[in-house]
Amino acid sequence: MRCCTCGSSTVSFAVPESYRKFSQSEAPAAAICSQCLTVDALEKDDETDSWTVSRNPTDFTSVSDAFPTRAEPAAGIALVIGLCSSLARNRTALEELLTDLERTGTDPLLTLERVCKDPSVEPAIDLERRLHQLEQLVY
Repeated sequence: MRCCTCGSSTVSFAVPESYRKFSQSEAPAAAICSQCLTVDALEKDDETDSWTVSRNPTDFTSVSDAFPTRAEPAAGIALVIGLCSSLARNRTALEELLTDLERTGTDPLLTLERVCKDPSVEPAIDLERRLHQLEQLVY
């Protein structure tokens, strides 16, 4: 699948049930672009009546080595990046998701900082500036 923003390849992933309220349309599957980090909900394949998702959580390493290796936190980080497109509209969801990621043992802000420093990605949004704003939200 190709990114609708930049045309690069995307990584599809299952959205854990506990995080579905943070995904677009509460979809059970989403995709993140390996280049610009745009996150989009996946559409159900009408022919197979199923969701096309990656079954290997290490697929996130094709986006950035900074992503967690466990599937659920990696999906959570991807959703945080997607929500960063509008901090004002997604403030409550971001606060809740960041808190949940911290509770599960992931440092989301450190992870996002590492993603920002990864030379292989060129986020469609100013992720570094959003990271600074996220820090102000959380602390």
